[in-house]
Amino acid sequence: MARNYSIILSQLVVALLLLTVTVSAEKFEIAQIRYGGGGDWYGDQTAVSNWLKLLRQRLGMEAAEERVVLRLTDRNLFSYPFLYLVGHGNISFSSKESQALRQYLTRGGFLFVNDDYGLDQSFRREIKKVFPQQKLQPIPDDHPIYHCFYDLRGLPKIHQHDGDPAQGYGLFHQGRLVVFYAYSADIGDGLEDRKIHPEDPPHLRELAAKMALNLIAYVMTH
Repeated sequence: MARNYSIILSQLVVALLLLTVTVSAEKFEIAQIRYGGGGDWYGDQTAVSNWLKLLRQRLGMEAAEERVVLRLTDRNLFSYPFLYLVGHGNISFSSKESQALRQYLTRGGFLFVNDDYGLDQSFRREIKKVFPQQKLQPIPDDHPIYHCFYDLRGLPKIHQHDGDPAQGYGLFHQGRLVVFYAYSADIGDGLEDRKIHPEDPPHLRELAAKMALNLIAYVMTH
């Protein structure tokens, strides 16, 4: 019972912090990265708008209606605190894009990467250009990103694909988590309109929603 009270209290604290942050700010936006290499960067076309709706409904945030699409070399990259990268296929960053992403992340930005199934090899290769001295680290189930608003048992697995267990990976800069990579989980599938992925039952869609909200809550409070 005491643990339940502590969870409720932490949720209320985070909610108050989020409201404080957004009262004087413009509407919160999620920027989806348009990358080269031939992969379907444009995927999850309804996921971000549904995600933003959840921010308005459950966290009381002033959030935009639709996603923003940008390239890493766009001048207004630093206007967005949260980047989303998704796809099934190949990713390729130019040297300028790699440099821009490193500057963005080391100056306070955050990147969430959702493996739609098939981008793992190219993402690992390309993120190495951004942080050559680092390796993606498994994020343990007790990390705050899984507990900062909703209390989850690690990264939820939404879509089966080849059956590998879901695993969150991260990169850190000066102790701060700057990249979160959802492997074999496909949070984006669970956020899309139900008619697009009718195979995802309601309880998995709810887990995807909770993880998506935890990501934003974590970024806004760390």
